[in-house]
Amino acid sequence: MKQNIRLDYNNMMADYLGSEGFTDAELDAVAAKAATAHAYVEQNAGKGMLGWARLAYDQDAIVEDIVATANDIRSNFKAFVVLGIGGSALGPIAVFQALKHMHYNELSDQKRGGPKFYVEDNVDPERMNALFDVIDPATTCFNVITKSGATSETMSQYLIISRVLQDKLGADWTKHVVATTDCEKGNLIKLAKKEGFKTFYIPSSVGGRFSELSPVGLLPAAVLGIDVKTLLEGAKDMQERSKSADLRQNAPLLCAALQYVSMGKGKNISVMMPYADSLKYIADWYCQLWGESLGKAVDLDGKTVYAGQTPVKALGVTDQHSQIQLYTEGPFDKVVTFIAVDRFRQEYRIPEGLPDFPDVNFLCGNDMGTLLNNERKATEYALTKAKRLNHTIYVPEVNEYTLGQLLMLFMLETAYCGAMLNINTFNQPGVEEGKKATFALFDRKGFEEKKQELLSAKAKSDKYIIG
Repeated sequence: MKQNIRLDYNNMMADYLGSEGFTDAELDAVAAKAATAHAYVEQNAGKGMLGWARLAYDQDAIVEDIVATANDIRSNFKAFVVLGIGGSALGPIAVFQALKHMHYNELSDQKRGGPKFYVEDNVDPERMNALFDVIDPATTCFNVITKSGATSETMSQYLIISRVLQDKLGADWTKHVVATTDCEKGNLIKLAKKEGFKTFYIPSSVGGRFSELSPVGLLPAAVLGIDVKTLLEGAKDMQERSKSADLRQNAPLLCAALQYVSMGKGKNISVMMPYADSLKYIADWYCQLWGESLGKAVDLDGKTVYAGQTPVKALGVTDQHSQIQLYTEGPFDKVVTFIAVDRFRQEYRIPEGLPDFPDVNFLCGNDMGTLLNNERKATEYALTKAKRLNHTIYVPEVNEYTLGQLLMLFMLETAYCGAMLNINTFNQPGVEEGKKATFALFDRKGFEEKKQELLSAKAKSDKYIIG
């Protein structure tokens, strides 16, 4: 029996929130716009920058190569390190956290059953030094992930790692590197061909934040022993269940429409709050997907719109004790998305004890999963009572199939919502501006004009610096 994730949007509606909620008429009013967005995604799947919409269908041979390579890595290396940033790191981290043991790297080799796993997604020098304290490069495989091969963070890591490997292993160092990059363009493919690295390709039509179901995410997952074929089957299932242009028959499209209407009413913050530690980093991955895709200054007609919704990550129940006060009594500017898990893969019963303390003893005999879900229900109730928009995505159980559905749901929702906003969902001009400024600060050739722009910027005043 298939396990399908479900969407409950009762607490977005006026029937439950009064004037703060939406009426059926308000959703009907955007139904045509949503249908147009749906048609755009359907018609362009696999084209332009919508290559990710075909990944669940068109990768059979690639997946076989990934699985074979992963098995070889699992047999020959004690550690597997991803060098990447943005989607090249957040996706692998999210899937790892969701599907593997919470203390995976601390398990014995026998219990772990595969190499230790690390993702280096920053250029903090202390972090790089710390990595070398816990791995032996001679028994480590490094997966360098960058489409362009010009990503400063990833390529600086590559330069460090390649030198360490060469010094330690000599000519055999290349057997410790797998490259995931563009098949034709960029520096990394040139290096891969020159050095003979095992290489996987990121389709040119797949951007970083939409790349988790490409070799970017599938190779690390397979190295961890995750069933990537079932992950893709789950994603495919979500796509098949999203063929209808009818809002109320298509969960990702309905999510997009709800957020679109929310933005129109000034709800400019989207809180992603999973109630499961396994899904903690899904919220991080979502933050990049939603923020980078929808945060655009101009629309496709060149009109200044300053579109977008600020994504915020939270974790239940941890952030009930740090954020929920704001969400229930602060500004009416948020939409909260809960992710609930019906069945946890393991349970732990709270033992009997402390009969003289009734404010603690009531917990005894219950499962921890029951406590977690009751706290989620209580938070949902508190938000709804305070007339705050919230909806819940239910995951029957966290596994490869349901996780594939969840990833695809959020990618489709993002694409639909971007189309409804009439923006370019897949570019990132704001990010590019920061990259260019970084290149200029290092006096990179070709960025002299940008360097002059930086030098001519108004100097900071000591008047506004204290300490």
